[in-house]
Amino acid sequence: MEINLVFIVIYLVVVNVVTFCIYGYDKWLAQQHRWRVGETTLLLLAAIGGSVGALLGMQIWRHKTQHNLFVYGVPALLLLHVVAVGVVVALMAD
Repeated sequence: MEINLVFIVIYLVVVNVVTFCIYGYDKWLAQQHRWRVGETTLLLLAAIGGSVGALLGMQIWRHKTQHNLFVYGVPALLLLHVVAVGVVVALMAD
């Protein structure tokens, strides 16, 4: 069971670091008036476990903070992920 928990932690760290970096990259592209990362891609990254990285990216890069889908959607995904991780950890403890 420990291997599964280690895998989950590694996955979440990697996906959140990648998500944070892509939010920063998209902000940089916006400032350069270049072709951007799609909003669907940004939200998908948050949905697959990168909600912490997305939220941090939004705050640190000041990116997508005026879009209601991001302002409310990313924190909702974070809450969902916290609950999901809690359930998985509880089930693994049994």
